[in-house]
Amino acid sequence: MDDTARCPCLSGETYGACCGRYHLGTGRAAPTAEALMRSRYAAFAVGDAGYLLDTWSPSSRPDRLDLDDDVRWQRLDIVRTEAGGPFDDTGVVEFVAHFRTTAERGRLHEVSRFERAGRRWYYVDGTAG
Repeated sequence: MDDTARCPCLSGETYGACCGRYHLGTGRAAPTAEALMRSRYAAFAVGDAGYLLDTWSPSSRPDRLDLDDDVRWQRLDIVRTEAGGPFDDTGVVEFVAHFRTTAERGRLHEVSRFERAGRRWYYVDGTAG
């Protein structure tokens, strides 16, 4: 994705100034659970399975992740957050992600749990709602 394009997470920033800086693997880590959630959504949108696996907690990370090329992620709405700040060790982010395929439009409503290990946030798991 072009660094000057609008970031898929809809933060209002460009991809390069927003989630793209985390996707590059330059050692920059998302500072909050919400920032990690947004960057993971953007990784789904741009097809970056490596980033998704790298930011998944080792305690629940799958061996591999196959992304569906037919899914086009359209919009991310953050519903609420609990904790997940720079001084917290855990956090929760509830979101709705809207998508489109060649056959349908849909949405994924999830409450995701995050944990911080050292200076990095990791996705643990989520419950679809």
